[in-house]
Amino acid sequence: MGSAFTVVPIQNMIKGSGYESAFLDFGIGQGIVVVLLAFLLFAPEPGEAPAPASAIIQQTRRQYQPLQILGEPVFWVMYVMFVLMAAGGLMATAQLAPIAKDFKVAETPVSLLWVTLPALTFAASLDRVLNGLTRPFFGWVSDHIGREITMFIAFGIEGIGILGLYFLGQHPIAFVLLSGVVFFAWGEIYSLFPTTCTDCFGAKFAAANAGLLYTAKGTASLLVPVANWLSPAGNWQTVFIAAAIFNLVAAAMALVVLKPMRRDLIAKSLAETALKAAK
Repeated sequence: MGSAFTVVPIQNMIKGSGYESAFLDFGIGQGIVVVLLAFLLFAPEPGEAPAPASAIIQQTRRQYQPLQILGEPVFWVMYVMFVLMAAGGLMATAQLAPIAKDFKVAETPVSLLWVTLPALTFAASLDRVLNGLTRPFFGWVSDHIGREITMFIAFGIEGIGILGLYFLGQHPIAFVLLSGVVFFAWGEIYSLFPTTCTDCFGAKFAAANAGLLYTAKGTASLLVPVANWLSPAGNWQTVFIAAAIFNLVAAAMALVVLKPMRRDLIAKSLAETALKAAK
């Protein structure tokens, strides 16, 4: 969400001073802020840690080490889903400006909530805000209705949003709003996948295990240049259709594949724990 406040200043600095100055000045500024805020970090005191998860959230009793999770099929299912979801969102992030220019809406003024900005600037700012809000929002939702159901809803919304952006994005207001929908339904992968990974493989090695899963974003980034190859002369149809299919396939996998596999994995861990306790 913080990046929403820097979209316009960075654009102005690039126009006035070039990319080098923008990288240098904002890079140093962000570095200083991060270092200063790091001194405010502290481990939770007794009683400050969150309460145990609700009964609706299935969690393992086994603490998997990083190399152990690589041998579990459920990890690779989540990895494929992460790649599919991240690829669609990264394509939208990387190609938002050329898409807006090809749709001829980039510089068209848009007025929403008493704010008037060019459509591309408005979309870029709104997208960052929604991309930040979605993470705690869908994390909270998943704590109440379950991880896979939340994935199905969010991933499906993004797939529909991408199709809507393709068919209606030539209208400036629709471009701004629908790009916001896409980013709102995309950013939740950074809360849902780490928590689901921890539910499956335990909290002891949660950071390393989630880090392994997060490499899926790097894999997905390799697909982003493909969008340039698939969109000759500003024809974005193939890119939009492919990204929408990626999201809808991931949504279906959440319920049809991931949910039963995760249930079986956790049941196995509970049985192993019970067996050890009996001995």
